[in-house]
Amino acid sequence: MSLSLDVSPYTLRPLQPSDGTSVHRLVNDWSVVRMLSHLPFPYPRELADQWITSTIDRQRTGTAWHFAICDGNDLIGCIGLSLGHPGQAAKIGYWVGRDHWKKGIATTCLRPVIDWAFATLPIVRIIADVAEDNPASIALLARLGFNQTGTSRVPFLSRGPEPQPVLTYTMNRATQPVVPEPGLPATRILLVVAGVLVDNAGRILLARRPPGKPLAGLWEFPGGKVEPHESPEQALIRELDEELGIDISAGCIAPFTFVSENIGARHLMMPLYLCRRWRNTPTPREGQELAWVSAEQLGDYPMPAPDRPLIPLLQDLMAG
Repeated sequence: MSLSLDVSPYTLRPLQPSDGTSVHRLVNDWSVVRMLSHLPFPYPRELADQWITSTIDRQRTGTAWHFAICDGNDLIGCIGLSLGHPGQAAKIGYWVGRDHWKKGIATTCLRPVIDWAFATLPIVRIIADVAEDNPASIALLARLGFNQTGTSRVPFLSRGPEPQPVLTYTMNRATQPVVPEPGLPATRILLVVAGVLVDNAGRILLARRPPGKPLAGLWEFPGGKVEPHESPEQALIRELDEELGIDISAGCIAPFTFVSENIGARHLMMPLYLCRRWRNTPTPREGQELAWVSAEQLGDYPMPAPDRPLIPLLQDLMAG
């Protein structure tokens, strides 16, 4: 499944073969390429196509994720995350075309990617390397909550053979800044509830978080936060009515399992219930996209990290 994130007024989407012309035009600029250690200058046109092909291949294998930053239909920059670094780390890199500097674009787009990565990928930290003579990028990483953790010297192909001083910045999952949703306190325990709706064909309902919400673009089991005055069962009945327009009763849901996991500086507790009977047809009421999928297909849908361990449990259940 491809993944797009809405970071209004911009969109983050996977790179496409047709992006080669735009990538080459923006990167083949001394002010941009001199800050990217692995690219030569001039930047040959064919390298743009080769790089895009490699990003598509790596995303397919789950070893890296790259997003085109788009303003409308125009590609104006890129953000990339690569996995497989020591200590369960991902490395993040980014660039924005020179005509789009000083507009806060990188700040606007990097934060959702960082939140998505910590919620979705099997990592505990994100690292970023930045040239010592790139004060704008250094200030950006500091604003986002990264801390300087090292220095090194790295050759930059565009600058010649002499290694250049580089600073390494790190953000750990445990120290990731918590940004509460409007009107909600940043409490340590976050109690949410979710339901696995199974239809007569044995398919499971997934909902894709809509643009403008945290973790937009990811698929999840319908549900939501438990209010202070509610039991988990009451919250699930209310949430499924509000989100999907369906009517269930406490007698139609059965506890299945639960999730207990740190998410940044908060701890998620999520009871999961099974439901096979309800009234009305599930209809998206909050801008989300719905999909009925078989248990075998669940792994094809990008989900928040706490949801992913539920997949083999549901596959075993549906196979039994």
